[in-house]
Amino acid sequence: MRILVAPDSFKGSLTAVEFCKITKSTINRLNPEVEVIALPMADGGEGTVESLVINTGGRMEKVWVTGPLGETVEAFYGILGDGKTAVIEMASASGLPLVPQDKQNPMKTTTYGTGELILKVLDEGCTHLIMGIGGSATNDGGAGLLQALGFKLLDRKGRQIPWGAEGLLDLQSIKTELADPRLQNLVVEVACDVDNPLTGPTGAAAVYGPQKGADAAMVKILDAALENFAACIYKDLELEVSELKGAGAAGGLGAGLSAFLKAELKMGFEIIRETIGLDKRIDEGFDLVITGEGQMNEQTLRGKLPIGIAKLCKRVGIPVIAIVGSIGTGIEQLYEEGLTSVFSITDGPMDLTDAIANSESLLADTVERVMRLVQVYRD
Repeated sequence: MRILVAPDSFKGSLTAVEFCKITKSTINRLNPEVEVIALPMADGGEGTVESLVINTGGRMEKVWVTGPLGETVEAFYGILGDGKTAVIEMASASGLPLVPQDKQNPMKTTTYGTGELILKVLDEGCTHLIMGIGGSATNDGGAGLLQALGFKLLDRKGRQIPWGAEGLLDLQSIKTELADPRLQNLVVEVACDVDNPLTGPTGAAAVYGPQKGADAAMVKILDAALENFAACIYKDLELEVSELKGAGAAGGLGAGLSAFLKAELKMGFEIIRETIGLDKRIDEGFDLVITGEGQMNEQTLRGKLPIGIAKLCKRVGIPVIAIVGSIGTGIEQLYEEGLTSVFSITDGPMDLTDAIANSESLLADTVERVMRLVQVYRD
C-alpha cells in the first residue's frame, strides 16, 4: 500500500513537516510495510518557504531586516533547488505577529523589510521570485517595500514620504529611474487567495484594517491613503490598480507588486502545484492521500490546499482523507469535489489552548483511527 501525506500547516500549532512526521510514524507503527511518501505543503501562507525548499531540494537562509515598526527582526527566505528561484513569506519581515497588540497601528507599519528580503534574493542571483503575502501587519500598499528597492515616492516638496500608510497621504509623485535595475529581469509570482480591490467597502482598509489595529475612523483614513496611492500610480505609471482583483491583499501590497514589479497574482495552491510538479507526483500511483489544514469550512472551497489536492486526486480515482484541527460549516460540497471524508483531531469538548497544547498526540490518535478503518476497508 502506498500513501501520500500532503497537508497544510495547522496555523499556530503543527507545521506541515510535523504533520507529515507524526502521520508517517503512526502509519508505519501500525504497519511497517506501508510505503508513506511525505510532501509537506502550503498554499501561499505560513509554511510556504519551508514547503517549497523541502520539495525542491533547496535551502533556507536567515537574515536581519527592518521590521514593521522599524525595529530589526530576523526574517528568512528560501532558494529552491534550481538555484534561480527564491521564495519569500512577507510575514517573516512585515507580519502581524511581529507587532505587540498594544502597538498595532497600520498608519505606521511598513513593508520596508520585505523589500530588503527581495534585495537579498537579487544578491543571490535569482531571476524568479515567489511571494506569499498573507498575515501582513501593514496597510502601506507596499510603499516601504518599493522604497527599499530604490523607487522614489515623493511628497510635494520632493522628499521621500515617511513609512506607513500615513506617508501615502502625502504622496504626490513617483520616480522609477533609480529602482534596482536587476528588477527588470525578475519574474514575480504572488500567492494571493483573496480578490479584494484596493479601496472601498471590500478593500484593504475596510476588510483587513481592523485586524491590524484600525478603528472605524482610522479605516477611513487608510482608505483615503490607498486612494491617493492609486491616483498617483495612474498619473505617473499610467496603470489602473483600484479595481484589480487581489489589489487589496496584504494592505494593498497586491497593488504595489502588480504595478511596480509586474507581478502576477495567482492562487497560492496553483503556484505550489506548478513549482513542485504535484500533478506528476500524484500520477506516480497511490492507494490513499491524506491531507489536512487547521480548520475546514466553506472557505476551503475557495482554492485552499485540501480542495486542490482533492480535485487532482478525483481525476485519477484516488480517495482523499482530510485530517483537520476542527470542522466548520459548509463542508458538504467538498465531497462533490473529490474529498472522501474528513476527521477532526479534537476528540471531545476542549478549548483551543488545550487542542494546540496536545495537537501532536491528538493527530497521532486520529491517524491511528483512520488507518484502522482503512485497513478494514482493504480487508
